[in-house]
Amino acid sequence: MKRCIGFSQGLFPALLLMLMSACSKGLLEKPMADYGAASSQAMAFTDETSGGSVPALVSLPGQTQKLVLRAELQIHVKDPEASEEALTTALDHYGAYTASIRRYESRRHYTIRVPAASYEPLLAELHRMGKALKGFESTEDVSLTYYDLEGRLATKQELLKTFQSYLGKAKTIEEIMTVEQRIAELLYEIDRTGTEFRSLSDQVQYATIELTLLGRALPSGSGLQERIGDLWGSFGDYLSRAVVVLLGIIMYGIPGILVLLLFYWLLFGKIGLMKKLWHIVSKK
Repeated sequence: MKRCIGFSQGLFPALLLMLMSACSKGLLEKPMADYGAASSQAMAFTDETSGGSVPALVSLPGQTQKLVLRAELQIHVKDPEASEEALTTALDHYGAYTASIRRYESRRHYTIRVPAASYEPLLAELHRMGKALKGFESTEDVSLTYYDLEGRLATKQELLKTFQSYLGKAKTIEEIMTVEQRIAELLYEIDRTGTEFRSLSDQVQYATIELTLLGRALPSGSGLQERIGDLWGSFGDYLSRAVVVLLGIIMYGIPGILVLLLFYWLLFGKIGLMKKLWHIVSKK
C-alpha cells in the first residue's frame, strides 16, 4: 500500500508536466474563433509563454482592416473665440471630443478624437469653418499587429484558466509553488499585452485630428512683412538668450574668478603658503 502511495505521488508531477505541455500546445493550435475572437482561418501568432515560436500573421482573409487615421489642419478664421462655439457643435454632432485645448491670444489649438466612421465628415466640416492654410493626413494599416495582439491575449487568458485549474489538483508544496509562479507570470503578461492591445484598439476606433484656428492676418499679399516679423522674432529670441548667458556670467563667472584669485593669493601670492611649505620641506 505504501509503495502504491509513493508511486502515485511521484507520478503526479510527471503527469502534471505532460498535461501542461499538451494543453499549451493544444491552445496554440486552437483556432481563434474558439476564443470568441474574429474569424482568423489563415492566422498564426507567436505565444511568448510557450517558449516556442509560431509564424507571424501572414494573411487576413475575411477580416476587417484596422487603420489608424491622423490629420493636422491649420485654418484661418475671423475670430477664434467665436469659432469655438461652432466647433463644439460640430464635435457633438459627430460624437467627437477634445483631448486637449491650448488657447492663445490669436489662435486656438485642439487635439480632437473622433470615431473613425465620422473622421471624413468631420474633416470636411472643419474645412468649411474658414480658409485652410495647411493640411496633412496619414493612414496607417495596423491590421497585422492588431490581430496578433488579440490572438496572444486570448491564448494567455485560456492558459491562465488552465493553470488555475491545475492549482486545485496540486498536492505538494513544490507543485503548488510551480503552478502559482506560472499563474503570476501569465497575469503579468496578460496585463502587459492587454494594455498594448487596448491602446492600439483606441487608436483604431478613434481618429486623431490636430486642429489649429488662427485669427491673425492671412499671409497672402504680405509675405515681406511676415518675413520681417519672423526675422525680428528670431532676433528677439537670440537677444533674450544672450541676456541670459550674460547674467549667468555675471552671477557665477565673476565670483568664481574672485575665488580663484583669492586661492592664488593665499597659496602663491604675498602670503605664499605653498612657497613656505616647499622651503620647509626642502630644508629637511
